[in-house]
Amino acid sequence: MEFRIERSALTDAVAWAARVLPTRSTVPVLGGLLLEAADGRLRISGLDYEASACIEVEAETVRAGKVLVMGRRLLDVCRVLPEGAVECAVEGSRFSLTSGGARFGLSVLPFDDYPALPPLPEVLGVVDAEEFAAAVAHVAVAAGRDDTLPTLTGIRLALDGDTMTLAATDRYRFAVRVLTWKPGQDGVSADVVVSARRLTEIARSFGRAGMVRLAWDAGSVGFELAGMRTTVRLLDGRLPRHDKLFATPDAARAITDRAPLVEAVKRVAVVAEGGSPLQLAFSGDSVLLQAGYEDDVASQRLPAALEGSDGLTVAFNPSYLMDALASFDAPVIRFELMGPGQRAMVTGWGARKDAADEAARPTHQHLLMSARPLV
Repeated sequence: MEFRIERSALTDAVAWAARVLPTRSTVPVLGGLLLEAADGRLRISGLDYEASACIEVEAETVRAGKVLVMGRRLLDVCRVLPEGAVECAVEGSRFSLTSGGARFGLSVLPFDDYPALPPLPEVLGVVDAEEFAAAVAHVAVAAGRDDTLPTLTGIRLALDGDTMTLAATDRYRFAVRVLTWKPGQDGVSADVVVSARRLTEIARSFGRAGMVRLAWDAGSVGFELAGMRTTVRLLDGRLPRHDKLFATPDAARAITDRAPLVEAVKRVAVVAEGGSPLQLAFSGDSVLLQAGYEDDVASQRLPAALEGSDGLTVAFNPSYLMDALASFDAPVIRFELMGPGQRAMVTGWGARKDAADEAARPTHQHLLMSARPLV
């Protein structure tokens, strides 16, 4: 096996495939990347028991063949190679990389125990890569981190016609984002749970590259775009439905600008230690943020508009509130408040007049459970 390729192209391809490699594994070959050169193309693939990744790039093939090498070590080498063309070849039991006078030799792993790359499931349709990445980022902040509750560490991915719904919850917050996609046929419907960490990595890796082909079967979901293909195993179980939970009848509404609120939350939360909540006291034309207890306290007042109540005070976990606010891109934030200790809906809007529209339906919603305010 022998091929030539530009250093930047090789580094990018190796980095993309190496995302799925396990940090630790009882099967050493799962730490390897498989490189296959033929017909002017270089194919790099990696996998573990949860996910797989495969990418193809152009490369000058001198001698066709394949090699399995440790993926993270290969990535480290690629990152320090001089700029320019890289000559790669299998020489006995080593894989050599030569560029600009620098030369590296990596040990070759045996193929015998390396599993076959799983096939891409049936393609169901396409979704815009940039919109999909933004939607995943919006909801991933609400996914659980407790591996003893694996289903809650996932993102619900539901398809109904041309509507795609992404949702995540850790039982204390619940984020939902709805977007459109293009099904390949009529009657496409699915409802699965995918690891939030894996889905976030996948969505980020495609960036703004165009339309992603979406595929899945009973056990996995797959994505394909511009020579990049990845699959991830589905999580068992189902996330709870959000429809009834997101209904907020007779809620008071508070509207304020997002950027000043984010800065105020960061500032006031400095004194919120030991899990103490951050309190928001809404009145007719302002909101007073307060945190701390007894010795160390902080507060800041911001303009806000409150409707449906003469005054209402709620409190939130500062980290959860900050995560929710940071997940929005819109300049205006609307709170729908059921009362102290009850659920509160947070949505983002392009303008205050839009946020005041009773009939408007936001595509991105974040539900928080409020705590009892400090007396």
